[in-house]
Amino acid sequence: MNAINMLSVGVVPIFVAVILLMGITKKVSLFDEFTAGASEGLGTCIKVLPSLVALMTAVSMLRASGLVELLVEGIAPAANLLGFPPETVPLALLRPMSGSGSFAMLESIYATYGADSLAGQVASVLQSSTETTFYTITVYYGTIGVKHTRHTLAASAGGDLTGIVLSALMVKLLLK
Repeated sequence: MNAINMLSVGVVPIFVAVILLMGITKKVSLFDEFTAGASEGLGTCIKVLPSLVALMTAVSMLRASGLVELLVEGIAPAANLLGFPPETVPLALLRPMSGSGSFAMLESIYATYGADSLAGQVASVLQSSTETTFYTITVYYGTIGVKHTRHTLAASAGGDLTGIVLSALMVKLLLK
């Protein structure tokens, strides 16, 4: 086992040991602090749950209704003109809404076209250079109770669009 593997295996136990030693030396009741943190985390989960249920329901409804396929058919000609593989359009549409759904779509692209194909490479870059915007906004703003997101959605969507367009451009410039 090389040094990097040994370090990666030992990091978590070392981190836990350091926390325990610091707690003991500062005479902190570690169990009480742990349970207080767990209780706070549970409260946060309960607070965010309605927003997450609404988001997951909306994503499921979009996929089940066929709207995603309809959007793909409408966007595919423009994607072709821009040099964006139309096979990756469903991933580009789904990525801002669902991390697990977009990961399943990525696996489907790999299985159908291959990871080394243009579609597979663009999908890989797209998956790693964009964010699950709606999920992130829902969780973070829901946690702190923000009701009006102001410019967050527009700025985030702009970042996602930039990541989507540049993923195809960078693959063509750097990998092909």
